[in-house]
Amino acid sequence: MQRLDGGSAVPPPFRGAIVALGNFDGFHLGHQAVVGRAVADAHAAGRPAIVGTFDPHPRRYFQPQSEHFRLTTLDQRQRLFAEAGADAMLVFPFDAALASLSAHAFAAERLVGAYGVGGVVTGIDFTFGKARQGDVAMLAALGEELGFSTVAVPPVALGGETVSSSRIREHLKAGRPRDAAALLTRPFAIEGVVEGGAKLGRQLGYPTANMRLTHYLRPAYGIYAVRGRLADGRVLDGVANLGIRPSFDPPVELLESYFFDFSGDLYGQTIEVSLIDYLRPEAKFDSLDALKIQMDADAARARESLART
Repeated sequence: MQRLDGGSAVPPPFRGAIVALGNFDGFHLGHQAVVGRAVADAHAAGRPAIVGTFDPHPRRYFQPQSEHFRLTTLDQRQRLFAEAGADAMLVFPFDAALASLSAHAFAAERLVGAYGVGGVVTGIDFTFGKARQGDVAMLAALGEELGFSTVAVPPVALGGETVSSSRIREHLKAGRPRDAAALLTRPFAIEGVVEGGAKLGRQLGYPTANMRLTHYLRPAYGIYAVRGRLADGRVLDGVANLGIRPSFDPPVELLESYFFDFSGDLYGQTIEVSLIDYLRPEAKFDSLDALKIQMDADAARARESLART
């Protein structure tokens, strides 16, 4: 799958594509419906299928001091879009130039002029253009004027409620990773580079792969049953502490994963850790012996949880 720069004209093989437009952060059930429709329409028309996404997220551009809320990185989205059948990912650099474009200018200069789109598929709540002046009705009118088709896909509901990134974030913050996974259709996963540390886990018999949370949403701090995907494709079960390690000074926010039945050096490698079950909140222990006893219990619970998954 090719990654295209939304700030430039797309290469000739991708002109005339059916483009799914949205942020698609998390790529949940609702997003999958939009992209699935774009892929189906593209295949039916013999056109390329492209997914357009924004980086940084417009919310981060307009509210740079807002708390971290990302559910997926660009690399993760690219893999997910490819699995959904898209031919390319078009990344719009969300900057002052894009933010200042009127809805008409975005459609005429970008969608038609730079990308030569044959059609656009969005969710029904999609907005675009300066001050979000454009909606799906305006997009349809612009399509009529400029010569591209438009489709607005209705929301997807699960359990009687509309699937949304906001609901997923609420579940994760409340320590409900399985509820979040139901909306995502897969566990929430954090991808990052394994860093060297103080090797405190190794002293306790639990050597961990330590990763920064960077721009990801902060799920509930605590102990999780996890699955890790290594750079070589191996998938390993494990247990992880996500938080600030209250038993140690100074507090450092990390995701520390211990993978069962694994020995090896992961330093410097990019791995992806999926949060499967929330086992308990973080706690401070008076001694390393007490911490070790609790870690043994956490590992046993994690094994049981993952055996059922």
